[in-house]
Amino acid sequence: MFINRFKVSLLAVAGVAALSANLAVAQQEGAAAEPSAQSLEQLLQFVKKGQVTEARENQARESRFSKDKANQAAELRKAEAERTRQEQLSEQLENTFEENELLITAKQAQLREKLGTLAELFGHLTAASGDLASNIEVSLASTQYPDRELFLKDLIAKMGGADTLPSVEEIERVWFELLREVRETGEVVKFTAEVATPAGEREQREVLRIGAFNVIDTNGNYLNFENGTLSELPRQPSGNYTGWASDLASATSGLHTFGIDPTGPTGGSFLAAIIDTPTLEERWHQGGYIGYAITAVGIFAFILAIYRMLVLSVVGAKVSSQLKSEKANDNNPLGRVLKIHEDNPKMDTETLELKLSEGVLKETPKLESGLTLLKIIAAVAPLMGLLGTVTGMIITFQAITIFGAGDPKAMAGGISGALVTTVLGLLVAIPTVLLHTVVNGRCQSIIHVLDEQTTGIIAEHTEANLRS
Repeated sequence: MFINRFKVSLLAVAGVAALSANLAVAQQEGAAAEPSAQSLEQLLQFVKKGQVTEARENQARESRFSKDKANQAAELRKAEAERTRQEQLSEQLENTFEENELLITAKQAQLREKLGTLAELFGHLTAASGDLASNIEVSLASTQYPDRELFLKDLIAKMGGADTLPSVEEIERVWFELLREVRETGEVVKFTAEVATPAGEREQREVLRIGAFNVIDTNGNYLNFENGTLSELPRQPSGNYTGWASDLASATSGLHTFGIDPTGPTGGSFLAAIIDTPTLEERWHQGGYIGYAITAVGIFAFILAIYRMLVLSVVGAKVSSQLKSEKANDNNPLGRVLKIHEDNPKMDTETLELKLSEGVLKETPKLESGLTLLKIIAAVAPLMGLLGTVTGMIITFQAITIFGAGDPKAMAGGISGALVTTVLGLLVAIPTVLLHTVVNGRCQSIIHVLDEQTTGIIAEHTEANLRS
C-alpha cells in the first residue's frame, strides 16, 4: 500500500513537472498575454481554461470547414452547369459555321457563274493596275500629277475583295492613266511644285520636267524625285550641264542642248555617276601632301623656265645688236668677249685665243644658269609621283585588310586617288622637259654666236700677223 501511494505520489510529481514544463513553454510563447501560475491550483485552472478555449476553436474550425465544403460543392455544380452550357453553345456555333461555309460556297459558285468570262478580264485588269501603280510611284510625271497610284491601289483592293465589281468609269480611268503616262514621257512641261532645299527647307518653285528623264528648276538646278517629294540635289553635275539646264528652263521655243539622264525613270544612276565624279580640284586634293609638293615644284620650274627664257631673249637681242655694231659694248656677252680683242690688239695669236676662250667660259655659266635645275626637276617629278602612288596603294591595301574587299567602288576610289600623284608627276615632268629644251636651245644659240665670233677674231688676227 505504501508502495502504491509512493507510486501515485511520483506520478503526481511527474504530472506536476509536465504541467510545469507546459506552463513554462506557454509562458515563453505568450508571457505578455497571461500571468504565470503561482500555485498548482492556478496551473490546473489555466490548463482547464486552455482546453475549453481549444475546444471552442476546434468547433469553430469544424463549422467553417463544413461551410466551405458546402460552398465548394455549390461551385462545382455551377461549373458543371457552365460547362454543359458552353458545350451546347460550341455545338450550336459549329453547326452555324458549317451552314455558313455551305452558304459561302454556294455564293462563290453563284458569283463565278454570274461573272463568267469577266473573271479573266478582271484578273488582267488587276495585274495591269498593279504594274501601272508601280510605274507611277517612281514616274517623274507624278511630280505634276500626284496621288494617281492611290486610285489604282483602291481599285486593286476593291477587285481583290470579290464582293463588289469595278464600275465602267473606274475601268476607263485605268486606261486613261495608262495613256496619260505614255504621253507624258515625251512632254516638256513647266509647272509649280514644292521643292526641298539642301538645307531641309521647303519652298514653291517653278520647275521644268523633261519627259520621264529629269526635272530641273528655272535656275538650272537638277532635282531628285523620291517618295513623292522633289528635292534639289546637294551637288550639281559639273561642266556644261547646269548651263544647258538654265538655258532650257528660260527658253520658250526652239531646239536646245540638254544633258538627259536616260536612267532617270529608274533612279538616275547615270546622273549620280556624273555628280560623284571628282572635279579637277578634288582630284588634285586627292594627291595629298606629296601632290602639293609636286605642284609646288612644277610651279617653281615653270617660273624659272619663263624667267630664263625672258633673260635669254633680252641677252639674245643685245647680242644681235652687238653683231651690227663696230664697237664692243660690255652690256652683253658678245661685247665683253670682243672687248678683250679691242683692249689687246697687238697680242700674239695663241695668247689671244686663250684670252677669248677664257671670256667665253666666263659667259657660259651665266647663260646656262637654271638649266641643270630644270633637268633635275624633270627627272625628280615622276619619282615623287611614284612615291605618292606607292604610299596611296599601301593605305588602300591596309583599308582592304581591315574592312575587306566587299565594296569594289571604295577600293577603286582608293586606287584612283593613289594614281593622282603619278599623273601630277608626269604633268610636271613633261612640260619641264619641253621648257628645258627651249631654254637650252636659246642658250646654245648665244654660245654658238660667241664661239663663232671668237673663232673669226682669231682667224683675222692670225692673218694680220702673217701679213705683217
